[in-house]
Parts: sequence; C-alpha cells; structure tokens
Amino acid sequence: MSPIILLSIIIVYFALLLWVAYKTGKGSDNESFFIGNRKSNWMLVAFGMIGTSLSGVTFVSVPGAVGKDSFAYLQITLGYLIGYIVVSYVLLPLYYRLKLTSIYGYLQQRMGQLSYKSGAWIFIVSRLVGATARLYLVVNILQVTILDSLGVPFIVTTLIILAMIILYTYEGGVKTIVWTDTLQTSCMLLGLIICTVYMLNHLDLSVGQSLTAMSNKGYTKIFEMDFNSPGFFIKQILAGAFITITMTGIDQEMMQKSLSVTRLKDSQKNMVTLGFILLGVISLFLYMGGLLYLFGENQGAHFTEVINDGVAKKEFLLNGKDIFGDKIFPEVALNHMPPFISIIFIIALISALFPSADGAMTALTSSLCIDIFGMKEKPWDPKKKEKFRKNIHLVVALSFLIMVVIFKIINDNSMIGLILKMAGFTYGPLLGLFAFGIFTKYKVEDRLVPYVCIAAPIISYFIDKYQSTISGDFKIGLELLIINGLLTFFGLWLIRKK
Repeated sequence: MSPIILLSIIIVYFALLLWVAYKTGKGSDNESFFIGNRKSNWMLVAFGMIGTSLSGVTFVSVPGAVGKDSFAYLQITLGYLIGYIVVSYVLLPLYYRLKLTSIYGYLQQRMGQLSYKSGAWIFIVSRLVGATARLYLVVNILQVTILDSLGVPFIVTTLIILAMIILYTYEGGVKTIVWTDTLQTSCMLLGLIICTVYMLNHLDLSVGQSLTAMSNKGYTKIFEMDFNSPGFFIKQILAGAFITITMTGIDQEMMQKSLSVTRLKDSQKNMVTLGFILLGVISLFLYMGGLLYLFGENQGAHFTEVINDGVAKKEFLLNGKDIFGDKIFPEVALNHMPPFISIIFIIALISALFPSADGAMTALTSSLCIDIFGMKEKPWDPKKKEKFRKNIHLVVALSFLIMVVIFKIINDNSMIGLILKMAGFTYGPLLGLFAFGIFTKYKVEDRLVPYVCIAAPIISYFIDKYQSTISGDFKIGLELLIINGLLTFFGLWLIRKK
C-alpha cells in the first residue's frame, strides 16, 4: 500500500485527537492537568486505561511471542488480575484517605523527605525507561513500513510523533487524556477484532478449528510445569501480580487517572473491571498471535534455526525474510493482506502508541513538578506555576527523544520481554518502600533510604547475572522484581529506628 496514503491516515487521525483535546481542554488549570479535578467518569477511566496498560508493545509483541512461548503469557495475565484486586482494596483506600495528588506523598508522610524523593525518582526512571521502550517499538514500525520509503530519517519521525503528543496534552493533561485514551482504546480493539476476523475467513476456519490447528502446532500451551524453568506457572502468576502492584498501584501515571475519579468506590470498580477486561483482551491478542503464524504458514512461511556466534536463533522465514517475533504482525498486515486491513492496522497501531506515551509524559511532568521541585509549596501565582509546568513538560519530551534513540541502538527483537525484565530492576525499590510503609510500623533513618534503593537493584543484577552459580538448575525469571523488593524491604528493616 502507498506510504503516502498511510501517512495521510495518520495525519487525519491526529487531527481528530487534536479536536478532542481542544474540546476537553477548555478552561484547564494545573489541577485539571494533574488529576482531572477529580471529576472523571470511572467507566471512561477503566476503558481508557486498557490502552495505557496494553500499549503498542502488547499490540505487536504479545502476538509475536506466541511463536516462541505459545500462550504462556496468559500465566502472567492471571497474576495481573490478582494484582488489580490488591491495588483496589489495599492501595486505593490509602490514597483516597490521604487525598494525594502524587501517590509518593504517602512516603513523605510515612518515612520522610528523602524517602519521598527516592520513591519519586525511582518512578521517574522506571516510567521513562518503560514508556520510551514502548514508544520506540511503534515509531520503528512506522519508520520501516512508511517513512523509510519517503526518505524521512528516524530522528525526524520521533520528533514529529513527540510534537503530536505534546500538542494534545500540553493544556489539558489528565482531563484530556481520559477522553483521548477512550478514543484510542476503541480504535485499537476494533483493529484487533477486524484483523482476527479477516484471518479466520481467509484461512476458512471456525474459532474451534483454528484452536485445534494451533494446538497441533503447540501454540496453545499455557502452563509451564517445570519448577526449575523461568516460566514455571506459579512464578509467572506471582510475578504478574507484583508487576501490576508496582507498575499500576505504585505508579503515578496509572494512579493519577484512578485518582481523577470522584469516589473511592467508583475508582475500585474501575480497577477491578480493568483487570477482568485485560484478561479477555490479552487472551484475544494471544489467539490472534496463533492465527498470525497459521496465516504466515498459509502464505509459505516456515520455521528454521540459525547459529549466530554459537547461539541458536529461531527464525520464521517468509519469501526469504525473517518475520519472527515483533516483526510478524506488521509484515503480514501491511504486505500480505488487503489495503483496507493495512489501513486498520496502522490506525490500531498508532492508537496503541499514544495512550502509553501521552499518559507517561503527563505523569512524569506531574511527578517532577510536585515531588521533585515542590511546585505546590512554592509561593508562585497560578500563571507562573502553569508556565513552569509547561516547561517541565517540554523537558520530559526531550528526555523521551534521547531514550528512543538509545533503544534504536539496542534494537531488541522482543520488546515485551525487555520491558518486563527492566521493570524487575527499576520498580523493585518502590515495591519494598510501599510494603515496608504499609505492613510495618517502624520509622527509618530517612537519610539512608536512597542508599538502600540504589543497593537493592545492584544486588539483584548480580543475583540475575550469576544465578546459575547461586541457584543451580533453578532459573530466576520475572520474579526478580519480588527479590528486588524483598532486598529493599530488608535494607529498610536494617536502618529502622530502634
């Protein structure tokens, strides 16, 4: 399909986002930007948060991973559901009781100023890394499929997309994002369903027949029963629960949307509803992943294994081109399906891109303004505060640009695995800080907390690196997040006040 047509569709879609932002951002102030004046509808927030939770990585990487891991990602998703229930009934009541704008204000009240700053900085680093990894994946797909053929450099593509996000979040913040995320999630899910229905019709299979075909290929395996494997089902479910608790429950981006809902009870309904919807949506993504590999084989693709530097690497070759992993959905949708499916794929892809990037940019701006620079306490007039917040927003956008370029250099083949791995290192200290604050009554030596938060990820890194020496056949996977949190918890216990 013509790159010019695809680019025109992106421009029209963005114009629609700008119109929504204009309508919803009228009369916005800093309170609207940070928490939507606590007047957001819980159903809109729940639906829009699907897009934020999934992102372009889920849209491309989860279906692509079926060729390697089958439906094993569903184990983590079951853990996600448990995590959402914990967030609803443990963390949300705490945040509402304290009337927090930034959730890290809890650490200030419970432990002290440096604990508060440490929590905020951990969130900033964690969310910056995670959001830009997701952003890179989608930007790179748009670059390879559309903009390379038009001679547009990667750096220019990234700048344009970041400028788009700045334009529609600059004024309204959370107040606007609640509505734009709803639009984007609708487009993403519609794209997922249409692509799935098309492949079923093309392969002339019913849902039952397609599942039988996937089962024959080994794609439908969910539970890993080998205790020593990193994918052992109990480890994966536990990891999924703790990933949700950290990446949602103690993450400013996700919580500022939930805190924009007026009543605690509605916010809890939003969170539990989100957990059940995600379970269904990710199941559909995995099902589509199995269909993509069946469709690829129908088009003449086949699996092969190559040895690079003594390491075996799996490939899925279609017309001599490796489309394994993250590459399969873009390649099949854009080059082996009708033009209308290509258009739907691009709309769904950019719909998956924006919710995770816009929310992260807004949340990072909020955390820097409130937690790091203490803007609320400064004796500035509203105009000066608004100007300061907008300048910080631009600084955050610049940091996004730098990180996307770094990920371009790394160029990992499966971004979902990379993101979850990095979360184990970056979110662990936050998990330990909140767990210590909630489940113990000890005070800590506040000045020593930053050292604990730095030491725990470093120790976790060496545990991961030398795990074969430490634990033998037992392989540590995503539960590294739990280990990191426990190390932080133990470190805080060591520096507790007698």
